[in-house]
Amino acid sequence: CFLSLLDSMWYMVKLVPSIMSNLLNPDAIFSNNEMSLSDIEIYGFDYDYTLVFYSKHLHTLIFNAARDLLINEHRYPAEIRKYEYDPNFAIRGLHYDVQRAVLMKIDAFHYIQLGTVYRGLSVVPDEEVIEMYEGSHVPLEQMSDFYGKSSHGNTMKQFMDIFSLPEMTLLSCVNEYFLKNNIDYEPVHLYKDVKDSIRDVHIKGIMYRAIEADIEKYICYAEQTRAVLAKLADHGKKMFLITNSPSSFVDKGMSYIVGKDWRDLFDVVIVQAEKPNFFNDKRRPFRKMNEKGVLLWDKIHKLQKGQIYKQGNLYEFLKLTGWRGSRVLYFGDHIYSDLADLTLKHGWRTGAIIPELRSELKIMNTEQYIQTMTWLQTLTGLLEQMQVHRDAESQLVLQEWKKERKEMREMTKSFFNAQFGSLFRTDQNPTYFLRRLSRFADIYMASLSCLLNYDVSHTFYPRRTPLQHELPAWSERPPTFGTPLLQEAQAK
Repeated sequence: CFLSLLDSMWYMVKLVPSIMSNLLNPDAIFSNNEMSLSDIEIYGFDYDYTLVFYSKHLHTLIFNAARDLLINEHRYPAEIRKYEYDPNFAIRGLHYDVQRAVLMKIDAFHYIQLGTVYRGLSVVPDEEVIEMYEGSHVPLEQMSDFYGKSSHGNTMKQFMDIFSLPEMTLLSCVNEYFLKNNIDYEPVHLYKDVKDSIRDVHIKGIMYRAIEADIEKYICYAEQTRAVLAKLADHGKKMFLITNSPSSFVDKGMSYIVGKDWRDLFDVVIVQAEKPNFFNDKRRPFRKMNEKGVLLWDKIHKLQKGQIYKQGNLYEFLKLTGWRGSRVLYFGDHIYSDLADLTLKHGWRTGAIIPELRSELKIMNTEQYIQTMTWLQTLTGLLEQMQVHRDAESQLVLQEWKKERKEMREMTKSFFNAQFGSLFRTDQNPTYFLRRLSRFADIYMASLSCLLNYDVSHTFYPRRTPLQHELPAWSERPPTFGTPLLQEAQAK
């Protein structure tokens, strides 16, 4: 064991500097599926968290407004007003067990990551989780449905969009209040009431009015959004916008980040589309809106540039535009509502906007993270190699290594989020979020500005990751701009 440990430590000493000289660029675009931009003639965009990004103040606004609706309209105790939004509590992609009122992270194989199960604001002991689920696996019939919802008998809800962060935090805070005060309550009712309150913050216009009234406070101004759109326009690309947000809200936001002439850049603009229904329901016709936002009753024979249309459906959209399949690349932040149907049913190419990617890559580029992960992988290799030694002394060493490995896993998790860790990984497996991202997005990136680093004819090649029965060397190839290294980007 001692000699193997020395060999592994020497390997680690040599490996860390090598990794430090090949850091990944947070502004890179990453590929799940080979795709050439030279084949793309038409670019489509969602609005929220795709074309426009919001400041940290927005989630506080949503949390506070929904909390007040719970008190004023659903008759919840006024004492819950003492809870404030914590931006560091939850991450996207978590599952919520509606019946048991617990929030957790699940991996690609439906296994719960122990240590990430929370009832209220407190972690549930591993032993209790295992007893609750008769292990750590969640059966398929209990998982959320195709769109992450807890419907048709599914007991889990998956929170996939960025707007869901305040909802998860509010759910946990109200659960915490009831538990701390020994108040008997029905978890299903609480889930529904919080969901309805969050929905009403949007539907009743509370969020929209607040943003429009103080646009500089809530919207992160980004010159690069206009730069991306201008670059595509200069290369003769057609562009369209399909969003669930209302017309006046989109107009004010786009005027702020792009300019008053923003509509000149788009061939088609569709608001209040009600995605994902927009991609599946053939019955809803388009309605044109005039400059005052009044809906017109005219039958739509053509989608005209410079006009704004409401509702409609994708089948009518394709009929009126003649745009088809793999020539179209659509960007959105919600993997289910924005991307899933487009790639599975309509053959469009898809790009996911994952703002968390940039911060996670910056963490992964730190020396502390690299050293920790390198030693963690070294320990795992030692455990695998040395487990054949059954003598008492070797077994004692192995137990110490297992203990250290567990501690280092917890440390690695806390680099990203103290409660739930990385958006993309559990201890050793991809998260369920990443599984869906890999299935429904051809490419993914932190923001649209990443497109500025690439030519409009660039081809994205996914890295060949080795299967468990393949040689790791098969996946290796010289670094290219396909996944640009940080040093290469800084040198440009």
